[in-house]
Amino acid sequence: MKQNITEKIIKGIGITFVISMLFSCGNTNKELNDFLANKNLPIRVGEDIHDIHQDSGVVDYKMETPLLYDYQNRKEHPYYEFPKGITITSYGEGADSTKITGDYAISFQKTGISEIKGNVVVTNYKENSILKTSQLFWDQKEDYFFTDKDFVLYKGRDTINATGFESKGDLSKLETRNNKGSISLKDKE
Repeated sequence: MKQNITEKIIKGIGITFVISMLFSCGNTNKELNDFLANKNLPIRVGEDIHDIHQDSGVVDYKMETPLLYDYQNRKEHPYYEFPKGITITSYGEGADSTKITGDYAISFQKTGISEIKGNVVVTNYKENSILKTSQLFWDQKEDYFFTDKDFVLYKGRDTINATGFESKGDLSKLETRNNKGSISLKDKE
């Protein structure tokens, strides 16, 4: 136990020394950001992130990730990377929520497009629907999902297996391609 604490203290002193060396040499923030960008290093690293976004006191979304890399120092395409996965829960009116999980994600700030990969699951609790796929693109500005990969959508008693779809962020207005599976249709009375 003492060895672990000692190692952490030594590592912390070493990191502090390196950072102070970088700043004591007269480097500006721009020079430091350029250096990190040229070495393909993030400007910030966060662990066990729990972010809650509110607008006028109302929670819009929650985001959780075990690891976040911030590459906002990229001039052309600034982005955030979530190499150990992500969970995002968005809240609509009346406490309706949609939850997105995946093993990896990358979010580009200028375009507002995010890619989520590996065991991607989207759950709409109000509509009782669950989408599972290996890759999903999310246009955050338009709140719009799309993929060309295989997926399974469970909606009530229906199961849709297909390759490729587009939908709103709450899985409504779904357009699919190459459909397989069972869909229940209600007769009009």
